[in-house]
Amino acid sequence: MTLTFKFSKNPPKSVDALIAICDSSKKLPETLKTLDKELKGYITDSLKNSDAFEGKAKQSLILSLPKNALAKNLVLIGIGEHKKLTTLAADNIGGKLYMALDGLKIKSAALFSDAKSALDGDMLAAHLAHGMELRSYKFDKYRPKKDDDKTPKNITINVITDLATQAKKQFDHLHSVSSGVFLARDLVNEVPNVLYPESYAEIIKTELTPLGVKVEILDAKKMEKMGMGAIMAVGQGSIRPPCMVIMSWNGSGQKMNKPLGFVGKGVTFDTGGISLKPGEGMDEMKLDMGGSAAVVGLIKSLALQNAKKDVVGIVGLAENMPSHNAYRPGDVIKSYSGKHVEVLNTDAEGRLVLADCLTYIQEKYDPAFVIDLATLTGAIIVALASEFSGVFVNDDKLWDGLNEAGTRTGEKVWRMPLDEFYRKNVESDIGDVRNLAKNGRAGGACTAAAFIEAFIDEGRPWSHIDIAGTAMYGGSYGKSEFDLGPKGATGVGVRLLEEFVSKWK
Repeated sequence: MTLTFKFSKNPPKSVDALIAICDSSKKLPETLKTLDKELKGYITDSLKNSDAFEGKAKQSLILSLPKNALAKNLVLIGIGEHKKLTTLAADNIGGKLYMALDGLKIKSAALFSDAKSALDGDMLAAHLAHGMELRSYKFDKYRPKKDDDKTPKNITINVITDLATQAKKQFDHLHSVSSGVFLARDLVNEVPNVLYPESYAEIIKTELTPLGVKVEILDAKKMEKMGMGAIMAVGQGSIRPPCMVIMSWNGSGQKMNKPLGFVGKGVTFDTGGISLKPGEGMDEMKLDMGGSAAVVGLIKSLALQNAKKDVVGIVGLAENMPSHNAYRPGDVIKSYSGKHVEVLNTDAEGRLVLADCLTYIQEKYDPAFVIDLATLTGAIIVALASEFSGVFVNDDKLWDGLNEAGTRTGEKVWRMPLDEFYRKNVESDIGDVRNLAKNGRAGGACTAAAFIEAFIDEGRPWSHIDIAGTAMYGGSYGKSEFDLGPKGATGVGVRLLEEFVSKWK
């Protein structure tokens, strides 16, 4: 189903449903007073007689209107205390609103968004629409449509506001963000026999090249010749060879100088390799490329909005499989940096993929900072559940920007420790670093970050974001429902990083 949003000062002559905002005072919105008068106080009486609807944030009340009314249904959506309304709250209210409309099977609606609130009218209208759009996402390409399913394929939402031009401009920006989120969700939700390194790289090229993004693909032969032994080791057990994709967005129009750098782990399916994972829940390991999906979605969002910043995103794509050719516990591999990695567990593969990508982006682009994202450790889920992404960062300015972006978007982040204790735990006796800490599973997210830090240039601002707990709703990953997304991939990281980039100076 597709949502189409139109912004105007006046409502169309006929729609299936009317939508209005109501705060916790339960006073009738100005936009409905004329209609209520025509209906001889029907709406006012319904509000008075409804004990369940109090105008609290995300509460909804659906009224069937008389035959002589402008529409069949009226949907009232609560915003709570209007003085406390934020853009994030408006997003969530929009998500709840979509869920109310979805049950009505309508084709059109008029949303009267003008209301007294802490937000300017254009911001309120745009973010209500943004929340509706985010919540409308579905991944149903493999589910045949039932003959008795009367759900409309397209719904037109007419957003009515005195600031229609400004609201549309705000929404166009937000739409670029949701487009990036949807791409990230699609990639993570895609099945692993369809999404593997080679096909993933082609999807990236198809999606981003028309938007003006330069896409370069390093195949296995190139990476082997360049000495990228870490990512090559992870992928050597699969018949599907690994690759690396470099996405460059030259928003300044000038020669790139210290672009913003982003790296994503893209293990398209993770069996654990020779250190095989348990069978139960292994189907969820198609999400192990969630970090790469966030980077791809971010680049799409920035390109769609023609962001005036230079950004480089790199994703390392590999499939971690057990076979006669797979890398083994006990192997020592030489990474692109020249450092030798002692392998203790082949299921600690994501950090190897990131190692070569991080070395490459620093060597070739000398970025102002590097942020990597990865569904890296179960340990971060033990520590933070599905509520927060764990952030390891060596620069306070970088942390402040990420933390503020997390607060504004609702993609919550929590700063985790980088410490000499963890660094010593990943020192190898026969190489430079080991991919499993000496103290085993204790502090696993922290020792994984320490391993990655070993591949960061001295003085380079860097952050590692572990999204293992936040990349998916449902299953083993917490909430099965959320206002901004159904069960499945969250697209976490796209909104966070887009907001971060937009405010970065």
